Amino acid sequence: MKSFSAILFISFVCGISWGTHAAEPFPFDRVMELSPSEANPRNSEGDFIQLNDGRILFIYTHFTSGASDWAQGFLASRVSSDGGKTWSKQDKVEIKNEGGMNTMSVSLLRLQTGEIALFYLRKNGKDDCRPYIRISTDEAKTWSEPTLIIPRLGYYVGNNDRVIQLRSGRLVFPIAVHSLDGAEFTGVARAAAWISDDNGKTWRRSKTILSLNESTRTGLQEPGMVELSKDNHLLLFARTDQKVQYFSQSTDGGDTWSPVYPSTLKSPVSPAVIEALPGTNTLVCVWNNHEGIDPKLAGFRTPLSIGISNNDGASWTSLGHFELDPDGWYCYTAMDVVDDHMLLGYCNGNSKVGRLNRTAITRIALKDLAPKP
Repeated sequence: MKSFSAILFISFVCGISWGTHAAEPFPFDRVMELSPSEANPRNSEGDFIQLNDGRILFIYTHFTSGASDWAQGFLASRVSSDGGKTWSKQDKVEIKNEGGMNTMSVSLLRLQTGEIALFYLRKNGKDDCRPYIRISTDEAKTWSEPTLIIPRLGYYVGNNDRVIQLRSGRLVFPIAVHSLDGAEFTGVARAAAWISDDNGKTWRRSKTILSLNESTRTGLQEPGMVELSKDNHLLLFARTDQKVQYFSQSTDGGDTWSPVYPSTLKSPVSPAVIEALPGTNTLVCVWNNHEGIDPKLAGFRTPLSIGISNNDGASWTSLGHFELDPDGWYCYTAMDVVDDHMLLGYCNGNSKVGRLNRTAITRIALKDLAPKP
């Protein structure tokens, strides 16, 4: 179990205040760290899938030529046979590098057909980054040939753990569009959904493309989506430079979207993840909660926090911070519920190892996901 007293002591000696939640560190158990090495300078964001034999598969990006987003990298995996408490010690190559630069940003999804879908980005250059899908019919032992989701040339970002299947069966993939038709990557993004009604065989773009109308250097980056309590009602969330996560809603399964609006989730330019607890209408959010943040930490991806909503995201209850190092850099979280625990996989770097170079897996107890009386 992580030592909260040590973390709070670090915060004290660094002169950092955590605002109103400083006295409420959230209990967690960090069970694995994928640390960088000379031959493997970065281990980056991934996603989980539960296999039918009870094992849990975690696929992430293993970089080989450097630690930047443009370096070479392939998809590697680790496996747990005990509910995520312990993990295999060696990488397995899941998908070799297919891109001119790398292959990264994994989403794994158990389809309603029982098959497993693997989504990832193939990055060929600063003008060409597009998502692909592969299917496994044998519990991730083998994968089909890749299918390109977006034929039009462009730089499209689909984060890890982002693709969802609605109760209707529709697949929805939230995408940030950074450039098109040979133009190089630009930081200001628009957001849209790519939709499939045939289990990923064919895809089309949503009718609405969302833009942030405020003066911005980011636009709507790294969007995610979650289905709400009513069928085909979706909430989109995206990181911005407006000091909050921005939201939009759809009532037709992702085809059309409301104008974006600021949420109450205070945040730096850093992605959040929001998912519904299975069998409930409770939404769980993991993000860098900057409510009451010390000005010295404004803009930094720390702390890593957790909260819940029981009204489709209209308001949120913060449950506390579970990563508190002021020098930490916490982001790109994958979330999965296994039995009576939740698994979280996220970048867990710092200025010493590199901000995005190390990935951690943490377990938290579902019983702790309730506001204190």
